[in-house]
Amino acid sequence: MRYLITFSYDGSSFRGYQKQPNRRTIQGEVETVLENINDNKKVDIVASGRTDAGVHALNQKAHFDLDIKITEDKLKKAMNSMLPDDVYVKRVEIVPNDFHARYDVSCKEYVYKINLGEYDPISKDYVLQYNKKLDVVEIERALKYIEGTHDFKSFTKADDEKDNYVRTIFSANLTRDIKNVNFLTFTFLGTGFMRYMVRNLVGTLIEIGEGKMKSEEIFTIFSKKDRKAAGKTAAPNGLYLKDVFYR
Repeated sequence: MRYLITFSYDGSSFRGYQKQPNRRTIQGEVETVLENINDNKKVDIVASGRTDAGVHALNQKAHFDLDIKITEDKLKKAMNSMLPDDVYVKRVEIVPNDFHARYDVSCKEYVYKINLGEYDPISKDYVLQYNKKLDVVEIERALKYIEGTHDFKSFTKADDEKDNYVRTIFSANLTRDIKNVNFLTFTFLGTGFMRYMVRNLVGTLIEIGEGKMKSEEIFTIFSKKDRKAAGKTAAPNGLYLKDVFYR
């Protein structure tokens, strides 16, 4: 039986999603629990995508196959009873055997959180503590230029070789918290995101907000197809995989 889980995690104390020897990872924790449930038989989970060390997820998705018969509700309860308290399964669904959590994705949504106000040690692992002012109007102009279909090679990991760097960003927005105007949230909804892509976009937007480059330079960065043309990579702690959508 193939199952699809929706789960959230606090990435602060993990070395990322992907399983690594002698490292604490989200994949490692979930597979260990599932093998216990599956009569100690190996279980491989396939996620919608990987997240890096320090990155969080609100609604990550993954599929896996189990040899035993168990209802969605019982499986959810069993997993949560054994998972550490920084990982939580929100939903379990039975899906067709040909469903694929990665290849069937139609779009993903990421958010990135920044604090422009006074340093906050409580939220330091969950919000980028920038703690200075930015030109938000210029950043919002740049966000509109990011929307659409572009070659994002300049915004991915320098040594990440792919056949195709073209992605479509349906929307790229910036919102302020009503209660605290110094708290900003970037939201990106698109067909797919390569490694470090969102963090590189945010790092570039921060440099635009600092006045180091103009918003229109986004088009020049696209055309150069060179990681060195874009801004620095923003820290992982402000990044969240918000949601995954399927066809």
